[in-house]
Amino acid sequence: MCPFFIKTRRISLTLSWLILLFIVTFENHLVKGDEHDHKYKDNEEVVLWMNTIGPYPNRQETYKYFSLPFCRGSKPSVSHHHETLAEALQGVELEFSGIDIDFKADIARTPFCDITLNEESLTKLVDAVKNYYSYQMYIDDLPIYGMVGKYEVSDNSYYIYTHKKFDIGYNADRIVDVNLTTEGLAKLELGAKIEFSYEVNWKASDTSFEDRFNKYLDATFFQHRIHWFSIFNSFMMVIFLVGLVSMILMRTLRKDYARYSKDDDLDDMEKDLVDEYGWKQVHGDVFRTPSYPMLLSIFIGTGYQVAVVSFLVIIFAIMDKLYTERGSLLSTAIFCYAAVSPVNGYFGGSLYAQFNGKRWIKQMFLSAFFLPSIICGTAFMINFIAIYYHASRAIPFGTMVLVTCICLFVILPLTLIGTVLGRNLRGQSNHPCRVNAVPRPIPEKKWFMEPEIIILLGGILPFGSIFIEMYFILTSFWAYKIYYVFGFMLLVFLILSTVTVCVTIVCTYFLLNAEDYRWHWTSFMAGASASGYVYLYSIYFFFFKTKMYGLFQTALYFSHMALFSIALGLMCGTFGFLGTYLFVKKIYSTVKID
Repeated sequence: MCPFFIKTRRISLTLSWLILLFIVTFENHLVKGDEHDHKYKDNEEVVLWMNTIGPYPNRQETYKYFSLPFCRGSKPSVSHHHETLAEALQGVELEFSGIDIDFKADIARTPFCDITLNEESLTKLVDAVKNYYSYQMYIDDLPIYGMVGKYEVSDNSYYIYTHKKFDIGYNADRIVDVNLTTEGLAKLELGAKIEFSYEVNWKASDTSFEDRFNKYLDATFFQHRIHWFSIFNSFMMVIFLVGLVSMILMRTLRKDYARYSKDDDLDDMEKDLVDEYGWKQVHGDVFRTPSYPMLLSIFIGTGYQVAVVSFLVIIFAIMDKLYTERGSLLSTAIFCYAAVSPVNGYFGGSLYAQFNGKRWIKQMFLSAFFLPSIICGTAFMINFIAIYYHASRAIPFGTMVLVTCICLFVILPLTLIGTVLGRNLRGQSNHPCRVNAVPRPIPEKKWFMEPEIIILLGGILPFGSIFIEMYFILTSFWAYKIYYVFGFMLLVFLILSTVTVCVTIVCTYFLLNAEDYRWHWTSFMAGASASGYVYLYSIYFFFFKTKMYGLFQTALYFSHMALFSIALGLMCGTFGFLGTYLFVKKIYSTVKID
């Protein structure tokens, strides 16, 4: 048997074992977000988890619930609890409330603890009420929200809610609805003794378990006419662009082919008298290795990986309603990113081999750690700020170690496997034109045909195709909305990829027609420039659509949006490069080159 196929078979077996090990090792962290199967027997323990607390205008700035001087109930512990990797990364801090709740067991108004306000606790609670702090709790994975207190203008005093009334709906042996009513205002003043109480009322409900999350979904917001109109408008843009590109390029290329065929029929003396121009003239340089080939291959490989992960997460979210489980969307993204690491190695490694790159091990390492290192570096910076503010966003050391292990023992080996396969299966360049030994000088051209201008203009239409959807995505992430219309997101993903490919092909054609063969970076950057417009829009969104303030909120917002824009830029740049590469290869393969 051929040694290469033996080697490939061994690599495939290694890949299978690594993926299996990854699934077995991290399935508890990456698949489920709840501590039980959501089924209860009568009088069985129901856990009330206290999550986080923070200013209502910014849901991302959160602190531990018991960082405020609240007290726990008398129940000491619970029988089950586990936290997922995604919850730790998102700052979810589940702490047992100490409140005793049993399935279908009504509880009348019952005090569970009390506090006496000293100067420190009074200052904390007054500050929380003044800044509109709200808290989040969970019962059976269903979120519950409540305000800490209120300000009374009449007596210029601050009050705190002391009574929590839970109305819990059940269907057979499952919890399908939870409502919280806060009552009992107590004035915040030095030396005051505040008693906290709760009550629980169980009610039978016709709501099915599968539909219990519908009450949290804002259908009027996400399925507004503007949303439908934006999708329709973007779809019409795609049809128009594809038709326009096809018509212009086919007609123009047909004329070019006819002119070049006519030139081929002329003898050498007649050719010398003809003024040659156009994209055919750069056939000896169009497949020349671009500047910084390693960096470009890293960007392209990572872009492929981000594109595949985005598509898979959207599909899984459509199929499995990932938004109903805590941290499941991020868990799925982490799992998919690690599992599809061979895609990065395969396309990045093969492209670097086609560029005749020799330092493939360095390329593989940089490609595997490029995006994770940017994310971890940003998270590390935010961690310092979060620790200073005592926020729940601070990532525990154990979680950092776990993420590092995923990078070292899952992502790196899988990227290595993909790189080896890519170099062996797709590493040979089969360009239709030979590359000249001496680069052709690039003639002067009009200012709007310069690569820098083309790059700036190339991202406008792709950004326009996702502009409206960006508003809904940012609103759901930075405000109290749950994004669930992943069917819309899938359409926008397909529209964005199509528009980006069409635009970069047109840009590249004009660039080549101006006898400028530097299309590799131009096509990538023209597609990636859409992310620059997204980041500019996020700046507008921050100042005019949010109420965030302070160092922590500002740093958190702009660092997250920078990461999102980088990932989007890598993906769109890869779309542009891939479409342009196929276009360039096609047009030069159909022209007779002397």
